Amino acid sequence: QVQLVESGGGLVQAGGSLRLSCAASGGSFSGYNMGWFRQAPGKEREFVAAISWRGDRLYYADSVKGRFTISRDNTKNTVYLQMNSLKPEDTAIYYCAAKGTTVAVTARSYDLWGQGTQVTVSS
Repeated sequence: QVQLVESGGGLVQAGGSLRLSCAASGGSFSGYNMGWFRQAPGKEREFVAAISWRGDRLYYADSVKGRFTISRDNTKNTVYLQMNSLKPEDTAIYYCAAKGTTVAVTARSYDLWGQGTQVTVSS
């Protein structure tokens, strides 16, 4: 069973940048489509970005398009989320998730989840 561990969260000022990492262990990573989701206090978990297992298809939420970049390195079993021009409304717990078959943008489509990493953007 593949396990996912996120890292790279923290406190940053508005306009700053962070890079989140999600490392997979315990199984083959390259066949999984990967997604990043986030959940702010009192809100539902929402889609942020997704990448196909080959890395040739990328999807972004409108709210992060042009500011966030998802990428993966299958040799390192890791998927990344580069976050630039951060805003206070980006504050949330960020989760990575994995699924087989096809890439998706809905949380319920994903089978495996990490424990999350907190991102806080101060104004």
